[in-house]
Amino acid sequence: MKPSILIVDDDEAFRRRLARAFVDRGWDVSQADSHATAIAAARADSPEHAVVDLKMPGPSGLEVARELLAIDRTTRVIILTGYGSVATAVEAMHGGVLWYLAKPADADDILGAFARAAGAPSSVIPSELEAPSLERAKWEHIQRVLNDCGGNVSECARRLGMHRRSLQRMLSKHPPAK
Repeated sequence: MKPSILIVDDDEAFRRRLARAFVDRGWDVSQADSHATAIAAARADSPEHAVVDLKMPGPSGLEVARELLAIDRTTRVIILTGYGSVATAVEAMHGGVLWYLAKPADADDILGAFARAAGAPSSVIPSELEAPSLERAKWEHIQRVLNDCGGNVSECARRLGMHRRSLQRMLSKHPPAK
């Protein structure tokens, strides 16, 4: 019997790529793009594993994780996020989430997290939650504001209080290492 996983992420390209990677590894995969579709999928057929994006429109990934665990306490849940913080990780772990991974994460990272979680108590904060460098935190903040602006660079620059061309130059570079 194939292991099952529910992938919950509002980024369709990322979700499909991750789903394809799990299918290639022999998993039975369900996908959801929101809180409502995730809960409906879990009620229809509770997955053994779930990977949930923290930041989605509507209720957060933590709320999705709580409800998935309320439906079936044996579901093994991992939170994925591009905006990680220790406080959110602690809240997630206390809510029953097994692990907390920073994006970008691939199927191997997720499988590794499930494996590490199997041998670690759920109250342990993963070592991957080291504070990001100042440059990385700045980059992530800019990406978050740009996302909030729907990709509009001019509006993002206005909200950040910087010149549009300066922002464009920053965005043309690769993200800094953690």
